[in-house]
Amino acid sequence: MQNFFRYFAVDVGDKRVGLAVSDALGITAQGLETYNRTGDLEKDAAYIRNAARKYAPCRIVFGLPRNMDGSYGEACDKVKAFAEAVCEGWDGEHDFYDERLSTVVAEKAMYEAEFNWKKRRKVVDKMAAQIILQGYLELHPIK
Repeated sequence: MQNFFRYFAVDVGDKRVGLAVSDALGITAQGLETYNRTGDLEKDAAYIRNAARKYAPCRIVFGLPRNMDGSYGEACDKVKAFAEAVCEGWDGEHDFYDERLSTVVAEKAMYEAEFNWKKRRKVVDKMAAQIILQGYLELHPIK
């Protein structure tokens, strides 16, 4: 059965991809995992698409790394290409969310929690995806 307000977030990086999911009501976000990219776009996209399907979200939200001045750069093009590959064969909706500084916020929170650098590196992308999704949920509340 479809959870009509569940969302799935993707924080796309060159080496790793962070994943997060919302609760069924679309109120809170939880980090799921950090996926290590293989270098094969189709294989990586298929993994993310299949991971999303497990949660039956109504929408996949991709973090879009805009420049600090709000403009779109090369990193945005990479994320859009990755999103296009993930959404190929995806029946649900997708959207983008301005993720400026989400990784910085995640790293700062882990530093303050005194995570060592090895542990931070393993979870920072998952936590960044959670921050992206929580921000998206706050800007798009269910009515």
